[in-house]
Amino acid sequence: MASGFSLKDQLFNREKIRYLAGLFTAADTTFDPDRFEVDVMAELPKLELKQRITLIAEVLVRHLPEDLEDAAPILLGALPPPLDPSLSDDDFGDFIFAPLGEFVVLRGLDTAPDLSLRLLSEITQRFSMEWAIRPFLNRWTDQTLAEMKCWVTSGNYHVRRLVSEGTRPRLPWGQSVPLTLSQPLSLLDQLHSDPTRYVTRSVANHLNDISKKDPDLVLAQLRHWHAAGQQRPAELAWMTAHALRGLIKAGHNGAMQMLGYDPETPVTAKLALSDDPVRVGGALQFDCHLDAPAGTPLLVDYRLHFQRPGGKISAKVFKLKQTTGSDNGTTLSKRHPLKAGASTFTLVPGAHRLELLVNGRVRAELNFDLLEPTE
Repeated sequence: MASGFSLKDQLFNREKIRYLAGLFTAADTTFDPDRFEVDVMAELPKLELKQRITLIAEVLVRHLPEDLEDAAPILLGALPPPLDPSLSDDDFGDFIFAPLGEFVVLRGLDTAPDLSLRLLSEITQRFSMEWAIRPFLNRWTDQTLAEMKCWVTSGNYHVRRLVSEGTRPRLPWGQSVPLTLSQPLSLLDQLHSDPTRYVTRSVANHLNDISKKDPDLVLAQLRHWHAAGQQRPAELAWMTAHALRGLIKAGHNGAMQMLGYDPETPVTAKLALSDDPVRVGGALQFDCHLDAPAGTPLLVDYRLHFQRPGGKISAKVFKLKQTTGSDNGTTLSKRHPLKAGASTFTLVPGAHRLELLVNGRVRAELNFDLLEPTE
């Protein structure tokens, strides 16, 4: 990412605000685009991304009719055509429409759930309403779930995806919802056989969320889907691996076995670092040699134990290789960059540990010192 890049400024800026104002002006001649732009831009630059979404929604509240029944035709008239229905993945939409969902929450959550849910099903065809639907799951749980039962058969895959994404237990940026882990499974049962990857990825992510609390529930659900045979085998195999990725990193036996990796496989491993010093700003370079029965599926990962400020230790698992055992053994090499000054994770010099994982079990390990960067 280039130095100085600002996602919030790319997604929400004067040009985007002017574009949104133009859409509303075309839908309602009484809408004042200049005043709307002035009101938003007076506060927008100092706010973070999610705060900008809230601000735009709040300004819309001041510029549209107070009653949602009166505002709804204007809102619908301002919407551009739906996203390309011929696509099947990676079509999240334009973030400038996120405030429209927040507007619906502000105006309709307490008084107009029916109309609000209809509006969200339209807006989500321009930008995902996964955050805006969650207040309705909290305030009108049964009514929203009943509406979602209709949405799973929608002809628009964005509406179908909203069912899975909106009910996820651990949705990033999303408020919590009062659902048990098993409550949405009847909806996912219908969505798991969806023909679009955008939907099936959401279903897999939903199961990955559940796996943090109830791995057995996830494994049972996946076994049920495999037995049902309603999804293409290749797609269901992809979904299974994606849904179990958290459990695989944790070395969960049942997840390993479901993907065809036996944790009890006899494996011997040798692990060696290169002779170069390991420094912040450099890289950790290591080689490993595995001996396992020929043809045995092997999932090879490595786990790094990092020093943290205050003397704590944190561990993170990284992927290395999917391979099989061979008569001559298997040799693998890896160069793991140790970037200095990363915004998400600060490297702390000191004692570290490297572990080699094969089919979820530690097969070899060694300690090393992470040194200060060179001048």
